[in-house]
Amino acid sequence: MRICARKAGLWGEHVSFDLLINALIAGVLLGGFYAAVTIGVSISFGILDIVNIAHPGFIILGSYIAYIVNTRLGIDPIVVSVVMMPVFYLLGAGIYQIYYESFEKRGQESLRGLSFFFGLLFVTEVLLILVFGVDYRYVEAWYIGPSWRLGVMDFPLRMLVPCITALLMFAALQLFLSRTFTGRAISAVAQDQLALRLMGVDPIRIKRIAFGISIATTAVAGALLIIIQPVEPSVGREYIGRVFAICVLGGLGSLPGTVIAAMLLGILESFTATFYGPSWAPAVAFGVLLLTLAFRPAGLLGR
Repeated sequence: MRICARKAGLWGEHVSFDLLINALIAGVLLGGFYAAVTIGVSISFGILDIVNIAHPGFIILGSYIAYIVNTRLGIDPIVVSVVMMPVFYLLGAGIYQIYYESFEKRGQESLRGLSFFFGLLFVTEVLLILVFGVDYRYVEAWYIGPSWRLGVMDFPLRMLVPCITALLMFAALQLFLSRTFTGRAISAVAQDQLALRLMGVDPIRIKRIAFGISIATTAVAGALLIIIQPVEPSVGREYIGRVFAICVLGGLGSLPGTVIAAMLLGILESFTATFYGPSWAPAVAFGVLLLTLAFRPAGLLGR
């Protein structure tokens, strides 16, 4: 993702405090958005061990649904995404059932399951291209454009509102996983399925619920994406590396770790884009992923 920032040379030029603080703010706000994009992957990959590389495709689908309703009815894209979450949940539950019956049940989830999700990503992109073309689409909302300024600190609302929305979604998911029986079962399903069966809980049902929740988060993430930048069907590919880098850095299955890692990556990308140029920012995610795998494979808060 390109971050608009003022250019600053590092060769003998003075770096001002306001440039540093605004780069930090931009990184934190960007990290909040990255958290929304990655939380679903943290559930599917980190907890369920399902490598859903089609996740960005569902995010773009959420973006286009927000676009359609916003342009035709004028409804706020975030409101649209919240209303669509149950629909995306049912979509995710159905996809997991197909995945389970076709691959997981037969022990073929490693390579063939990965191909299944790659196919979903491809089909989603092609369908969106056939329906909408390759032109960039955008939405309108009162917070797209204005900024809040506090002293030298600048808070663009098109980044602040998505960041706050992402943190609220994270808080709701964390409460669900830690305070409800189903949530605790989701956290336990990757550790001891036999214990769940002894408690009278069907692990497949729990996995279906968890995967449905992971896809439901893409409705919100898609709306936040199209608020931050215009989208076209292939934009989701830009985030495949980022989401898995954040998931690994935070620790597989740890939602707090995911948020912390997203913030760190957002700050690193912001500083890189500010002082070295936006073209270097995408390389940061892969560098972080390689360093994490080399020095701390379990991630920041991994088990």
